Amino acid sequence: MRKFEINVDGNWRSFRHPNYRILFRANAIANIGSWIQRVAQAWLVLELTHSGTYLGLIAALQLGPFIFVILAGGVAADRLNKRLVLIFTNISFFITASTLGVLVILGIVEFWHVMVMAVILGITDGFDKPVRQSFVSEVVGIKDMPNAISLNSANFNFGRLVGPAVAGILIAGFGTGPAFIINGVSYLFVFSAMLRMNKDDLFQKERVRNTGTLKEGFRYVLARPDIYVTMMVGFFLATFALNFEIFNALMSTKEFNKGVASFGLLGTFVAFGSFSGALISSRLESHRSTQFVIVGGILCSFIILISSVMPTYATYAACLPFAGAAALSTVIAANSNTQLNSDPLIRGRVVGIYQFIFLAGTPISSPLIGWSCEYFGIRRTIFACGLLTIVPLLIIWKKYQNQLDVPKDISIISVLKIT
Repeated sequence: MRKFEINVDGNWRSFRHPNYRILFRANAIANIGSWIQRVAQAWLVLELTHSGTYLGLIAALQLGPFIFVILAGGVAADRLNKRLVLIFTNISFFITASTLGVLVILGIVEFWHVMVMAVILGITDGFDKPVRQSFVSEVVGIKDMPNAISLNSANFNFGRLVGPAVAGILIAGFGTGPAFIINGVSYLFVFSAMLRMNKDDLFQKERVRNTGTLKEGFRYVLARPDIYVTMMVGFFLATFALNFEIFNALMSTKEFNKGVASFGLLGTFVAFGSFSGALISSRLESHRSTQFVIVGGILCSFIILISSVMPTYATYAACLPFAGAAALSTVIAANSNTQLNSDPLIRGRVVGIYQFIFLAGTPISSPLIGWSCEYFGIRRTIFACGLLTIVPLLIIWKKYQNQLDVPKDISIISVLKIT
């Protein structure tokens, strides 16, 4: 039998690195568990409150602490040992998910328990995300980083493809409690992977004492139109368009009168498109640019507009793979461009700022979207969200289309003209 070979310039080249293979397998399990919990949490909130407004409130409680902590997480990514930080964040994820699962199984869970766990999860994720994303360059090196980002997104969306469907079946048969327990256990695989990684194989330069500040990070971003325009696109996309969990939960239950299995299936349709978009994106590395990000955001928001007028469950579901593919391709390009085109000395802070901007509006928009769905209708709300995304992106494209080239020298000294 011919041995599977990985070309140094192929679409799977990141798997040449042993540490990446270890981490990829563990993340595959954790991603499935994470998506199982997302569906379980949304369904648990609906069971406890029967309200879309409270569904939005939980999203706000999780994302609110996240956006305040993530800037500190960006500084931590530049100053601390990333692998050790990720070990501690995964322990916290395990404790949070398992605790909520036990409360559900014992039959003593209340809505305030979900609120508290959402806040803790948001704080932990705020430290985890910028560290985890900037850790990619240490696992595979700068040359293979764009490829690893695409493969990580494919991994994440494979979990999104499988997790919601499994969650629907699991919750229908056993309730939400086991779903939280399964997610908690999945984080132990990532914890184990971090311990098993070979530190000598990491692409770590000699650690320089980094006293850089967030102010320096913001100055760097504001001096780079190609980066801050990418962040602006991400802000509008995340704030209004990428609310599939709220849209799907309410469309399936309120508009189409479906159950939990049908709700989970809608998440699978989104994930199928996202997974396909991630695989396609690995072939489009040379085409990624800020212009690509803008066009992708416009396409995604246009599909959101179309989905709002689909008359049946089947036609609404048919729109979701296309929305997922457009959204994921855009997010991958934005993430890849932001990291690859930033000075390594400031990359962690830039990633933190990117994530902060990307999700800054969501704690406000999520409860408002839930409230709007209750009082104005889910279809009108989805249509409004599409408009509130596509119009600003068209304005951004017109205003900045001639200012988006990456500078030849991306160092802090050159960009900020430090002497």
